[in-house]
Amino acid sequence: MATTIPGVPISSSEGAVVTMPVIAMGTAAHPPVAAVTLKSAILEAIKAGYRHFDTAAVYGTEQPLGQAIKEAVRLGLIGSRNEVFITTKLWCNSAERDLVVPAIKESLKNLRMEYVDLYLIHWPLKATQEEFQVPIPKECIFPIDIKSVWEGMEECQKLGLTKAIGVSNFSSKRLDEILSFARIPPAVNQ
Repeated sequence: MATTIPGVPISSSEGAVVTMPVIAMGTAAHPPVAAVTLKSAILEAIKAGYRHFDTAAVYGTEQPLGQAIKEAVRLGLIGSRNEVFITTKLWCNSAERDLVVPAIKESLKNLRMEYVDLYLIHWPLKATQEEFQVPIPKECIFPIDIKSVWEGMEECQKLGLTKAIGVSNFSSKRLDEILSFARIPPAVNQ
């Protein structure tokens, strides 16, 4: 029998509240695991009671996560996609105002979903590398125009592509900066 994981309310657009399960299964792996292995692990996590799954464009795990959720519905492990909370993240190579909405649309395509529950700016920086490598070479790292990128994040929420928006790996100084101009404040700092 699955365990119920408690949730915490986070703010959403127009004052709505979304319940985010406080425990999530992260899908990042280094080295990467096979899609079939990840899909199987997600199905087992759903059986164990997990309802929050964290992914990111850069992880390369959005497709197997989406496949696993679809399979969980087909198997009757969950009634619908609405029973899970999905977090994904904007990667640094899309940290420009005009790239934010296309980036979430690509993530949604990979996930085979119409929306995510939470969309985060992955890091407070911009990267110009074509292919991801760790560490990011210094010559590929640039300051982020946080105001314009946050406007793109707000647009994602206004379009219904995500229920809530937030940040990841941000300092309190960076959060204060966003709060000084945000129309929709970050729901979380992961």
